[in-house]
Amino acid sequence: MSRVNSSASEVLDPILERYSRNPNHLMQILRETQERLDFIPDWAVDYLAEVLVLPHAQIQSVIGFYAFFFGSPRGKYRILFSDNVTDRMQGNTALLSRMLSRFSLAQGQVAGDGLLSIDTTSCTGMCDQGPALLVNNYPVTRLTSQRIDQICELIKKQTPLTQWPAELFLVEDNIRRKDVLLSTEMTNGEALKRAIELGPQGMLAEMKASNFRGRGGAGFTTGVKWEACRNTAEKTRYLVCNADEGEPGTFKDRVLLASFAERVFEGMTIAGYVIGAAKGLIYLRAEYRYMLEQLEAALEARRKAKLLGQNILGQQGFDFDIEIHMGAGAYVCGEETALIESLEGKPGRPRIRPPFPVTHGYLGKPTVVNNVETLAKVTLIAQNGGAWYRGLGTRLSTGTKLLSISGDCDRPGIYEYSFGVRIAQILEDCGARNAMAVQVGGAAGTCLARHEFGRKIAFEDVSTSGALMVFGNHRDMFEVARNFAHFFEHESCGFCTPCRVGTTMMCNILDKIANGNGTAYEMNELSRLHQLLSTASHCGLGQSAGRPVNDTLQKFRPSYDRRLAQKDFEPAFDLDAALAEAREITARDDVDAHLGTEA
Repeated sequence: MSRVNSSASEVLDPILERYSRNPNHLMQILRETQERLDFIPDWAVDYLAEVLVLPHAQIQSVIGFYAFFFGSPRGKYRILFSDNVTDRMQGNTALLSRMLSRFSLAQGQVAGDGLLSIDTTSCTGMCDQGPALLVNNYPVTRLTSQRIDQICELIKKQTPLTQWPAELFLVEDNIRRKDVLLSTEMTNGEALKRAIELGPQGMLAEMKASNFRGRGGAGFTTGVKWEACRNTAEKTRYLVCNADEGEPGTFKDRVLLASFAERVFEGMTIAGYVIGAAKGLIYLRAEYRYMLEQLEAALEARRKAKLLGQNILGQQGFDFDIEIHMGAGAYVCGEETALIESLEGKPGRPRIRPPFPVTHGYLGKPTVVNNVETLAKVTLIAQNGGAWYRGLGTRLSTGTKLLSISGDCDRPGIYEYSFGVRIAQILEDCGARNAMAVQVGGAAGTCLARHEFGRKIAFEDVSTSGALMVFGNHRDMFEVARNFAHFFEHESCGFCTPCRVGTTMMCNILDKIANGNGTAYEMNELSRLHQLLSTASHCGLGQSAGRPVNDTLQKFRPSYDRRLAQKDFEPAFDLDAALAEAREITARDDVDAHLGTEA
């Protein structure tokens, strides 16, 4: 064995053994390799390709797909400023510039001594306590000039993260309003015992009686999804918890995992019991890496209490356990088939459907994918019954909804309401006195103007995955839409042409308008692109990418109109200025060397 392979073996074999040298665990192997080496060097890729019997190009494609994998050194300290629109509203741009100036660095540049790199990333799930940044995947919230200076000094002294002041890493729950989920105490195992008393069919009947719909945004009836998976002939089935809440403005799953993880785990175990799955997988977004150890510890405690593992609670044959798989920075992995691809160690590109995951999901087996809030609320139905849960909310939207509220309000945080609550009531409760607009459902959601604040949060009216961003009457809705457009362009997986090209074109047009070169032509193009994206894109990312632009065009048109040039068409750049270098090289500056002039 060569010296390189010998060194690679020493570093990588313990990681590979932990994952049984299974290529389906490539994502986790790469993550741990990077945590060990700070990046993923070529020699590591060579060794992994040999041991896992994978093409070198396949491993490189995975590294290249995910924003949090690095194929070259990124510095001992990797700083990523959250660049969601709410972070911008709270001043992240000035703070980013301050840190760059302190180190005389350009954004994205790695310091010459290898000490650090500073860049931006999409929403980190800290919108209620921003501006925020990640340092080596650990969040620092409530940034101020003083905190930036403090961080700079710690980095200059090369202080290990373990010795940084603990208050820098404080992440608060900010629970502002509780309803049945957040206010109900649960003894570990209580809901699970009730589900076992009912039996798989009995628990499924309670789920269907509740008319409980998934809380991920699509709102598919949970009991029907479970039943479809349970009824498959294939005996190997999987339960997946989608904890990849990458939608800008959403952070409810962060709070549930931080303070209500036992409910999530118990809900997963009940779901596994009903559908006949022996394994549950949690797909945890990379931005929540800081929670991993505490979640693993909680799972181990449940195993010792016989709430996970074999013969759970003495029930012969009831075997179920949970693994946590980390993401690596890809918004599109919130889509369930892209998430499954990522779980299998591949780039997270959405699959063509049908077949659907309930029949052909993880490793080709029947798979139920539910999000964190959905699984936490399963315990309520087990404890209290389907009829009780159906009595909450509205006829078509039963139960309660967790809302992540941020932006221009006095009390950002988590609010739990019964479905049917009006937007106006939410704004009053969170202290949003001068709201001009509300973005419901994150960047992919719906923008509501003031005259629509009487509408209700419900699947039959305003559906939402849980984000609610408030914009005061001093905000520029054009810049809000532009921020969302750049988010979608950055997060497009590139699989389909309409999304890959369309999101770029939309950003270019918005940038052109921002630079004062927009005309009525560009406005028409924005509408045309929205139509194209919504009808021709492969998955929900592309289908919703034009929505914030289209909504703000319709409801806040003056924000666009005041930037328009008074011409039918204006080039996005100065053609004559583009020839300046050529004129200098040829030593010509006569009339014929210029465009748009006459002899």
